Amino acid sequence: MLEQAAAGDDQAWATIVAKLGPRVHGLIAANTRDDELAQEITQVVFCTIAARINDYVEQGRFEAWVFRIAMNKLRDEMRRRGRQARPVGDVGFPQAQRSGREDRAAYSKVDPDTAASLWDAVRDLSEQDQEILHLRHVAGLGFKEIAELLDAPVGTLLARHFRAVRRLREELGDELGESALGPQDEQ
Repeated sequence: MLEQAAAGDDQAWATIVAKLGPRVHGLIAANTRDDELAQEITQVVFCTIAARINDYVEQGRFEAWVFRIAMNKLRDEMRRRGRQARPVGDVGFPQAQRSGREDRAAYSKVDPDTAASLWDAVRDLSEQDQEILHLRHVAGLGFKEIAELLDAPVGTLLARHFRAVRRLREELGDELGESALGPQDEQ
């Protein structure tokens, strides 16, 4: 499909955007708290991918490559605007119809009050822990992909993720249901 998209096949390109677009947008929106800005950056990300897709060498890491571009574009824009990215609070994603996580039955929706409490607790975590949680639970990347993206050992990321989720569970107690962050032993 990547070869077809690189060759100019509109249908292949549309499939790539449909598959990754909501996840890229979700990751960026979770960091900017601004849906319009997230849409703009997402568009820039896919323009960059379109311009550079011929340079990509298939090694089974396309999603990690896409999310590396997304994180770089997000950082560039935040630097340009002279502010830091912020995790989403009570701001929703009104135009994001799919998060890319609907196929994962282990993830359940939480009520708005619990979601607000969760985001407040996430904001209390270090930036590195927030980034791991966003990449894992918003962008839907596996730990191997996150390790490639952040150039960090998988074991370190697993440990940081485990501790971050444990801190959230300790802070939120029963308010955070067993499946709100999904299974911890996945990938």
